[in-house]
Amino acid sequence: MPESTKERRSLLQLHGCVLLWGFTAILGRLISLPADALVVWRMILVTLMLAIIPRTWTGLREIPARTMGIYAGIGCVVATHWLAFYGSIKLANASLAVACLGLGSLFAAIIEPIAFRKSPNRFDLLSGILVLPGIILITGGVPIGMRTGIAAGVLAALLSAVFAILNKRYASSGDAYAVTAVEMAAGAALLSIPTVFRGIPIPDGRDAVLLLVLAAGCTLLPFILWLKALRYVSAFTTQLLLNLEPIYAILLATIFFQEYKELSLAFYLGATLVVLTILLQPWFRRLRRGETR
Repeated sequence: MPESTKERRSLLQLHGCVLLWGFTAILGRLISLPADALVVWRMILVTLMLAIIPRTWTGLREIPARTMGIYAGIGCVVATHWLAFYGSIKLANASLAVACLGLGSLFAAIIEPIAFRKSPNRFDLLSGILVLPGIILITGGVPIGMRTGIAAGVLAALLSAVFAILNKRYASSGDAYAVTAVEMAAGAALLSIPTVFRGIPIPDGRDAVLLLVLAAGCTLLPFILWLKALRYVSAFTTQLLLNLEPIYAILLATIFFQEYKELSLAFYLGATLVVLTILLQPWFRRLRRGETR
């Protein structure tokens, strides 16, 4: 197959991945389970799916014990991030939860220099700070009853930045299947601890189907497609496409739940500012590298 054809197919795959990830917020609202049970079942199902892939076990045998512990710790951060994200959806709505994730760039700009012991980058800080006016508008554009959802959404954004930085530092060289399996299993184990005392809710037929879709269609499938597409598409292009996820998620929430009826014009002005700032981040990165094109 010609290289140009492979690249076009990879771009379509990446768009599909971003759209599928946009559905995670929709499924989070449709599933009636509490946020903690939802995340536990999602991580358990993904772990089981990875367990039937031979490559996962090959990769696991090559991971040293200390490194395994680091991956497990990262998985606990991922679990807490998802708990906060789905908690935000349950406490407010999908649009608000996704919009709050825009703060992740600001948190990353602050935390990454500390983690890697380097000077803060002014372009990263600027792009992160530009999100703040949008978040302020969002906060003022939601009913008072949704303010707790905002707090959960901000926590989700913080943990998203921490998770991404930790994975970049410790997990980038490991086998992706094995690393993901360890992280998912550790996260599920962490959130399963409370079930010793109160038990984990068992999903009914409808929730079970939706959880399978979430685990297979919105977690494992896009993960595999993403890995294959990265062979033919540049890092800049993949990051640009990733920035479309909040747009897809907010549009899907509007279509499925008519959330525009719950939110004011200030919210959508704020969400627009957040999305525009996210889309400008590749341009900021090019400035940082001194590129003129």
